[in-house]
Amino acid sequence: MKKVFDFLKSLSQNNNREWFNSHKEEYLKVKTSVDELAMRLIAAIASFDPEAAWLTPADCTYRIYRDTRFSTDKTPYKTHIGIFINPPYGKKVNRMGYYVHIEPGNCLLAAGTVCLPSKTVAAIRRSIFDNVEEYLEIMENPDFRAAYPEVGENCLKTAPKGIPRDWEHIDLVRPKDFVATHRLKDEDLCQPDFVETAGRLFSLAKPFNDFINYAITEEV
Repeated sequence: MKKVFDFLKSLSQNNNREWFNSHKEEYLKVKTSVDELAMRLIAAIASFDPEAAWLTPADCTYRIYRDTRFSTDKTPYKTHIGIFINPPYGKKVNRMGYYVHIEPGNCLLAAGTVCLPSKTVAAIRRSIFDNVEEYLEIMENPDFRAAYPEVGENCLKTAPKGIPRDWEHIDLVRPKDFVATHRLKDEDLCQPDFVETAGRLFSLAKPFNDFINYAITEEV
């Protein structure tokens, strides 16, 4: 994993095609290491979420090439690596999954997903409102809270449409992105037991993912 970090650090300082092309062999070795990590993570997640066993590293990893068509940032390469294990369909489906973000100084594990359609987000909020006791049981589980102190991103400042402003649990439905985050140090990913640790942390988030996925399925 150290070689992965070293490559990403160098890439962030030399984010251009000339440098990348001259270090293509190094990148291919990094990609092999990431694919191997993805395969091990898939197996760890399949131990508690069996549908993950259908997935391959190609279903769960992303291209390093950035899409710059609609961005003011024209640097051609990502300076992070993401692995999104989203049983059973893979990374391209709008469902909750398990994510590993590898970026020097900004590593994390996360359960959930981002950038859902607004109609789907509304369905998730309604499900939380209608089944708040079940959702609170997940949110207040001591092991889950210890593993994921950050739940929800891109939160509204006011109540979402259709939810009473004075509802006592209004903070639960303010997020636009339903993500539970566990921050990591770079050295955590270099530990020999990282996959086992990640599998344990992800298993704690399965009830959270299942709750939201049920709302997504009902909306569809």
